[in-house]
Amino acid sequence: MNGAEARLYADLAALGIAYELHEHAPVFTVEESSQHTRHINGAHTKNLFLKDKNRAFWLVSVPDEARVDLKALPDAIGCGRVSFGKAEDMERLLGISPGSVTALAAINDSSGSVRFVIDAGMTKAETINCHPLRNSATLSLAPYDLVRVLTHWQHPPIITAIPTLETA
Repeated sequence: MNGAEARLYADLAALGIAYELHEHAPVFTVEESSQHTRHINGAHTKNLFLKDKNRAFWLVSVPDEARVDLKALPDAIGCGRVSFGKAEDMERLLGISPGSVTALAAINDSSGSVRFVIDAGMTKAETINCHPLRNSATLSLAPYDLVRVLTHWQHPPIITAIPTLETA
């Protein structure tokens, strides 16, 4: 466990936030993750690290099965046209690498460079499952508690319906 992950658990404890930690093999895609986490109840996340045309960074958390409509997303979250952010920017700003993307990386963004967005539908789940800053575990916590800890780290998330594409 690295220092950021230790701080994560310390902050959760200080805020009285209950969670369950599920260790598993490292995963790099939603498909790989589902092989190891399908037995875990609750909403599983997919996280998109994005950069808008004004060079602002965004981390958007949606249900793992969602296909986000990137053309419609800017209107939903109030930004310019978006594209995927570079791994180097993610590592520099959030201290995580591809495969470990999580809203909990807000703990590492002391400069406030990244805006966090959670799909409104996920807040209705009993639990939200996300990585604890590494892709070899899944952390389950209540949606309200995810919002609380993000707000504690000075990153109150935008909660809105994220536009999706129809699946074939």
